[in-house]
Amino acid sequence: MGPFAKDLLKDKVVLVTGGATGLGRAMGEMFLELGAHLAIASRREDVLKQAADEMGTEDNPVFYHRCDVRDPVQIQELVDAVEQRFGHIDVLVNNAAGNFISPTERLSPRAVDAVLNIVLHGTFYSTLEVGKRWIKQGRGGTMLNIVTTYASSGSAFVVPSAAAKAGVLALTRSLAVEWARHDIRQVAIAPGPFPTEGAWSRLSPTPELEEKMINRIPLRRVGNKEELAHLAAYLISDYAAYMNGEVVTIDGGEWLLGAGQFNDLLEVTEQQWDQLAELTRQGK
Repeated sequence: MGPFAKDLLKDKVVLVTGGATGLGRAMGEMFLELGAHLAIASRREDVLKQAADEMGTEDNPVFYHRCDVRDPVQIQELVDAVEQRFGHIDVLVNNAAGNFISPTERLSPRAVDAVLNIVLHGTFYSTLEVGKRWIKQGRGGTMLNIVTTYASSGSAFVVPSAAAKAGVLALTRSLAVEWARHDIRQVAIAPGPFPTEGAWSRLSPTPELEEKMINRIPLRRVGNKEELAHLAAYLISDYAAYMNGEVVTIDGGEWLLGAGQFNDLLEVTEQQWDQLAELTRQGK
């Protein structure tokens, strides 16, 4: 038995980018449990189909649509498809992201763009597409952006991500003021370490660094996906209707111990960076 009434999100239409895996999927599963209708999007149709089949039910199937958020045309087609399926959208969750660790001097412009185009441009494009439609339709809605604890502080070794998430944070706070007159609400979550398949190994390359990362969290543990999903469900619900422009940190108190989640990577040797770069090229 969860903390919420089962009809908390009854009949709300929620679109989640990056919704087939990781935190996006965890949030989507929670929204479904609470009565929402769910649409998910990502770049890989096979992963989307599998997730939709596993998450949905006969009474409440999950709608999926392939979309690369770096392409505004694909975002337009995504929103068209969701509106055609459900008639409207109530909530947009900007969750699609990309990140990897690297000394900044090793980055190429292409590597920088790989992160900025998904995290900053993709979030901005999705926000614009849905927001313009809500304004034209005269209907309100809620936008939930997933940022990071280092969006405010910055962090070494994930500089493109830090810059992009800082932009998303500014977008959240700016539109909270500008679009409130249209009854469009902006909220964000800043997660600390939440292990997800694939991403955790890329961001914590050695067991020693993983242990050290956990030890710098006052609660001495990482987060679990259900904790973040419960927070997301509350923020997009009508019970949070007076929250606007707020960014909620969920990190076990980590940021209070010092800025920069990945600053401990100063201890990684050049040889270890080479090994990690090779694993990243191989897609592991």
